[in-house]
Amino acid sequence: MDVREFKRRPPPQTYGVMSFPAPHVVLVVFNRPEALNSMTRAAQYELESLFSWFDSEASLRCAIVTGAGRAFCAGMDLKQWDISNARRANGEHDGQLMMPRSGFGGLSRRHGKKPVIAAVNGLAFGGGMEIVANMDLVVAAKSARFALPEAQRGVVAMAGSLPRLARTIGRPRATELALTGQSITATEAREWGLINAVTEDATSDCAVLERPVVKKALEYATKIVGNSPDSVVISRAGILAGWEDGSVENASRLLSETWESALNEGTNLQEGVKAFAEKRAPRWVDSKL
Repeated sequence: MDVREFKRRPPPQTYGVMSFPAPHVVLVVFNRPEALNSMTRAAQYELESLFSWFDSEASLRCAIVTGAGRAFCAGMDLKQWDISNARRANGEHDGQLMMPRSGFGGLSRRHGKKPVIAAVNGLAFGGGMEIVANMDLVVAAKSARFALPEAQRGVVAMAGSLPRLARTIGRPRATELALTGQSITATEAREWGLINAVTEDATSDCAVLERPVVKKALEYATKIVGNSPDSVVISRAGILAGWEDGSVENASRLLSETWESALNEGTNLQEGVKAFAEKRAPRWVDSKL
């Protein structure tokens, strides 16, 4: 897929490297390996713009994020944090927050419309862990590790992961992560219900697309984009509504009121039923939701 095929060109990126490894799928590689893919403020706003574009580009239906080198993401670049604090102390402040409204990396508090899969190739610490806590699916290499070490630095994980982890893995385990700062392995993360699958590690010279963790994420993505894009968007919205609202009945009511008419009026529902009756593969069209 060529960026010229899109209705709008993607926003320029200096931190995230984009490619399109399968139809309707975008892969974003966090690309600052010399700093374990830690993020600057500018990188976070770039990514927020990128995933806003992803949601608006009808031909794209699923995204994958992974990291260059040996890390997924080590969190915030603390050197820039020190510089920002010093400037603020001197009254020099440009009015822009350290992270966008959609959270760390534009992802940790993102609601969005379409699914994003994390292919965790190495350590996911701090902000990297906060991103993982808000992913739709997570695949991790066997050597990957997950941690919220903020308390060891005198700061707090305030990009959305704490309440999300309390719901996903339960209060005792979320407390263990946040209050001790200790890391857990990919196997432990899967046992806790934080991630979907664990893969073998890649060799040090392995290309990103050849990594087992990225291949597994692409397997999930390919299955997702093979389904009705309308059904994927609405099903995801229903899951998020139940996760965030707390009341399953209220979430069910809101899902029906918000989306049922749009689903029934769309062409993909009719195409799915017709394809079933005719015993053929459905020919989905890009979602207009």
